[in-house]
Amino acid sequence: MRRARSEFEGVVRRQMGLLQWPVLLLLGPAAFLLDQCCGTSSHSFRVFLTAVSEPDQGLPQFTVVGYVDDQPITHYESYTKKVLPLVSWMKEMEKERADYGKRQTQILQNEEPVFRGNLVTLQNHYNQTGGFHSLQCMYGCEVGPQNHRGGYFQFSYDGRDFISLDKETLTWTAAEAGAQVTKRSWDRDRARSRYWKASLEKECIEWLQRYLHYGKEVLQRTEPPVVKVTRQAHSDGMETLICQAHGFYPREIDANWRKDGEVWEEGTFRGVVAPNSDGTYHALVGIKINPKDRDCYRCHVEHDSLQEPLEVAWEEPASNIALILGCVLGAILLIAAAIAGIVLYRKWQAGYREAPTSD
Repeated sequence: MRRARSEFEGVVRRQMGLLQWPVLLLLGPAAFLLDQCCGTSSHSFRVFLTAVSEPDQGLPQFTVVGYVDDQPITHYESYTKKVLPLVSWMKEMEKERADYGKRQTQILQNEEPVFRGNLVTLQNHYNQTGGFHSLQCMYGCEVGPQNHRGGYFQFSYDGRDFISLDKETLTWTAAEAGAQVTKRSWDRDRARSRYWKASLEKECIEWLQRYLHYGKEVLQRTEPPVVKVTRQAHSDGMETLICQAHGFYPREIDANWRKDGEVWEEGTFRGVVAPNSDGTYHALVGIKINPKDRDCYRCHVEHDSLQEPLEVAWEEPASNIALILGCVLGAILLIAAAIAGIVLYRKWQAGYREAPTSD
């Protein structure tokens, strides 16, 4: 076991070289973009690396996907062994930086066996001789209002957190007992932790800014939310009003319930802001109320795409009675007209037969 732990530490240390690939590909500072790209919205750049112990239904044994916000922008897998752009603006960026894709591809080809070796070492560490297992790494950074900058670097094994960097304290957090040895080893290397803190807060953000520049037509656009309030009655006589916002971009949205114009938190619950397939987002906020007070409540929504906040109340569904009556009346009139036409036609025929004929 001691030997397995030592091997794991050594292999994962080498893996930290792979995680430098965004830094190695930096071609110059881009800090001038920061104030131009953020506004009141936040943006993130994340890279997910995944290794699996065996292919499963076509799943590659090694995959790397880069994301800006929640949009995948690059993809590498062990089948193709090539970094491929997933969005049109990344293709334009590669045209201007001819060596971008080639250099990333070469780095990941070299490091793929290292990351997959990490997985084998962890299986040995846990005395696992078979079955499906996975090792994942996620690192990235984010920018936001008031010059906010954040970064994260973490590993997981078999879908469970394993170890992560706390860049504020320059220490590593072990999420389970099996990671304690690695934590103690990495905590002693303060220089390495300081290096990663600087990389996440500087070089990674410069790459994010560059991506936001090339993809500004998509990543810095605004799409207003479509807001609707629905109602659900309960057996206890209470009811829930659910405010749903759909199709908005960017991700940040402020939605709350207000009673008589005042923010009302009692009885409220919120869903997560989640992405749609078209790159926009949806969210909801609900509140349980007494139906007698229904008219006092409004859903208040603020978003970068809106010049003024939206105030939306529940509305009684439009009645179909008038439409139904109109259709019935129209049908009656048509039938009456048809009957009248038949009567007149028969009278005309009868008069035509009785009319005298000339010799």
